[in-house]
Amino acid sequence: MIIGVPKEIKNHEYRVGLTPASVRELVSLGHSVLVESNAACGIGFNDTDYQAAGASIISTAKEVFTRSEMIVKVKEPQAVERAMLREGQILFTYLHLAPDFPQTKELIQSKAICIAYETVTDKYGRLPLLAPMSEVAGRMSIQAGAQTLENSNGGRGLLLSGVPGVAPANVVILGGGVVGSNAARMAVGMRADVTILDRNIDTLRALDSEFQGRAKVLYSTREAIDQLVPEADLIIGAVLIPGAAAPKLISAEHIEKMKSGSAVVDVAIDQGGCFETSHPTTHTDPTFVVNDVVHYCVANMPGAVARTSTFALNNATLPYVITIAQKGYKKALLEDDGLLKGMNVMYGKVTYKEVADAFNLHYTDPTVAISMH
Repeated sequence: MIIGVPKEIKNHEYRVGLTPASVRELVSLGHSVLVESNAACGIGFNDTDYQAAGASIISTAKEVFTRSEMIVKVKEPQAVERAMLREGQILFTYLHLAPDFPQTKELIQSKAICIAYETVTDKYGRLPLLAPMSEVAGRMSIQAGAQTLENSNGGRGLLLSGVPGVAPANVVILGGGVVGSNAARMAVGMRADVTILDRNIDTLRALDSEFQGRAKVLYSTREAIDQLVPEADLIIGAVLIPGAAAPKLISAEHIEKMKSGSAVVDVAIDQGGCFETSHPTTHTDPTFVVNDVVHYCVANMPGAVARTSTFALNNATLPYVITIAQKGYKKALLEDDGLLKGMNVMYGKVTYKEVADAFNLHYTDPTVAISMH
C-alpha cells in the first residue's frame, strides 16, 4: 500500500502522523511511504531521517494526497486538505466530527473512507488511540490552568500549590476518565485542593483508592456542581461521550457565579466543549474572558508538546496502520469490531451513529456500507 504523511497545517500543530521509526516498520513490510518535506521539522526530524527509514520525500501536500492510497495524519483535515481527498481513499486521523458540520459535509462529499482515531475501541471497550493524547491533555490542563491563574495572564494571582501559611488553589475536575485522572495526578502532585466528579461508581472507587484522601471524589450531580462552582479557582472540563458532542455541564449562569480571575480549561473542546461559554482557541491566542473568568479552550493542546505527543500517538496507532496496510481496509475492519467503530464516514455515508444523530443525517451501518463496495 502507498501511505501518505502530509505536514500538519493547523495552527501551531507540530505533530506528525508517522515517525521515522514507524516508517521503517511499514517499509520493512513492503509498503511505500510518502512524506511531505519538512513534515516533522517541528519535533526534530528532518527529511534525511525519513529517507534513511525508507520514505520518499514529496515536495507538496497535493502530491502526497494524489499518490497515496491511505493518508495518515494527526488532526482533522482542514478545508484545503478535504478538497484533496478522493473517492475510496483511506483517511486515518482524529476527526471529532460531532461538533463540526462543515467537515462532516465535506468528508461525505469526498466519498473517502474516513476512520477516526477517537472512536476506535479495544476488546475492553476502551479508546486506545484517544488515550495517549488524553493523557497528555490531562496533564497539560493543569499546567495551562496554573499559568492562566497568574496575574500576567488575566488570572486572580494564585499559585496552585499555595505556600506554607497560604491555602492552595481549589481545583474541580469534571470527569474521572483518562483526562480527568491524569489532571488529578498533576494537581495533587502540585498540592492543590482537588475535587473530582464522575458518574461511574467504579471510577470513583478506583480514584479514591489511588489518591487515599489527597483528592476528594464525588458523584456528579447538578447539585454538586452548583455547590462547587462558586468556590472553584480552576475548573477542568474532562468529560467525554465517544464520538458525540460533549454535554454542557457548566452553564453561563455557573460562570457568572465564579470568582473574578478564576479559570476554566475545557479539554472537551474538540467535541464541542463542556462549558456553555466555551469556543475553540489556538496556541497563538489561547484564552478569552467571560464574566471575569479566564477560559483556556485550545483545541489541539497536545500539539504544544509535539515530540512527546507524536511518540505517544505512534505507539498506539502504528499497529492499526500496519493492519490496514497489510489486510486492506475491508478485511481489517471486518475482522476487528473495535477498528470498525472507528469508521465515521465511508463512500458518502455516515457510519457512526452519534455523528449522524448530531446533524440529523441518515445513518448507515458500517458493515452494510462495506458490503456495498
